Amino acid sequence: MSLSSTLEKIAADREKYSCQIETLGECKVKSPLVSQEFVREGERVFVTESELAAKHLEELMGQLPTFERAGAHEKIFHDPSWTRVGIVTAGGLCPGLNNVIKGLVEILMFGYGVKTIFGIRYGYAGLSSKFAYEPILLNPDVVDTIHTSGGTILGSSRGQQPTEEMVDTLERMNINVLFCIGGDGSLRCAGDIADECKRRGLKISVVGVPKTIDNDLQFVGRSFGFETAVATASEIITMAHVEAKGTPHGIGLVKLMGRDSGFIAAAASVANPIVNFCLIPEMKFTLEGENGLLAALERRFAMGKTHAVIVVAEGAGQDLIAGDAGKDASGNVLKKDIGVFLKDRISAHFKAKGIPSSVKYFDPSYTIRSVPARGTDAIRCYMLARNAAHAAMAGRTNCVVGSMGESHTLVPIRLATIERQTVSLTDELWRSVNGATGQEFYFSGRGAPVGAAVAP
Repeated sequence: MSLSSTLEKIAADREKYSCQIETLGECKVKSPLVSQEFVREGERVFVTESELAAKHLEELMGQLPTFERAGAHEKIFHDPSWTRVGIVTAGGLCPGLNNVIKGLVEILMFGYGVKTIFGIRYGYAGLSSKFAYEPILLNPDVVDTIHTSGGTILGSSRGQQPTEEMVDTLERMNINVLFCIGGDGSLRCAGDIADECKRRGLKISVVGVPKTIDNDLQFVGRSFGFETAVATASEIITMAHVEAKGTPHGIGLVKLMGRDSGFIAAAASVANPIVNFCLIPEMKFTLEGENGLLAALERRFAMGKTHAVIVVAEGAGQDLIAGDAGKDASGNVLKKDIGVFLKDRISAHFKAKGIPSSVKYFDPSYTIRSVPARGTDAIRCYMLARNAAHAAMAGRTNCVVGSMGESHTLVPIRLATIERQTVSLTDELWRSVNGATGQEFYFSGRGAPVGAAVAP
């Protein structure tokens, strides 16, 4: 959904969607951190830097919303000597998971002097006694080089376990700080755990680190893993381009992640502007007809172009495919395979036309998910971990770490998961996609007419 529609939803129920962060109580313990600039109590960050957007927000909400600035506190709630930490990674894999785990462990142990950190195995299943997954004791030696590997040393799983049972496990293990690294479904589960802890009167901090390779969480800025995904996808696009150019009327078709939000497909198409068509869930398109994809491909070939590259997000074009794919263990609606569908339909179309063509299909989703974070993405992982540790030790709970510009913030889980962030077809990113691909030119019919002589 657009930011405007999201804000309207918040304005309609301000009490439910408060920007205030829950705390476990007064911070009375002096922080052991040294050489550290502490945030001021009550320090907050504006949601937007835009004057026009700020006025719109004030009209909707009666005030300009702000989020608590994340950072180290001079006084903390949890005594490090008595703190026992749990770290859980849930949902699909994403570049940077191990970087976040390593960052949390090193900041908590080196900075705060926390001695006991449990790595919960295989997502929330590790908090259920029926699976009997033994936790891993984490320390700086265990996590020393894990950032060089993709995936997560803790393992992961989809789906939520009974909330009461998970909180029972936290009580038995005397865990008073829980870090949940996951996407919208995993963070909702973390919110349920925080609510149950509050209901029982348990002083347990539950802090989320946003893991969404699709970049579709609200108010948290760019999530870790996204930049690595775009960079890796760009390399795959180059391979598809080489394959497409290698045959007469070759078509390189690349399916990328993006169930409901096309950020990766859009960003990768701009990052490597050899893409001719970028199809995302937010964009409605057809196959048939004068302005359909098949006609657009014909126009491109009729203009003397010998190849084409198509990038499609996994959630695009679902209305074109019959049937229901069901739901996964996390309750997410599964997507029908748009990649295979397009491959078959495009191949059949040109065969029926008697036009020699070859579709080279790439589905690198698991390749992209499993690579380690690189460059500034790895830095983002560390900074998110650092600020999550600060928030938890200061007794903040039921929140997720995000960023607004150069500042890190704390966002209530309920707000971060209110609805998926999506690509706006009127913003600068999508205008850049259309400019880089030229696809509007082919779709609109302003190119060579369909049926014109096809170049050899």
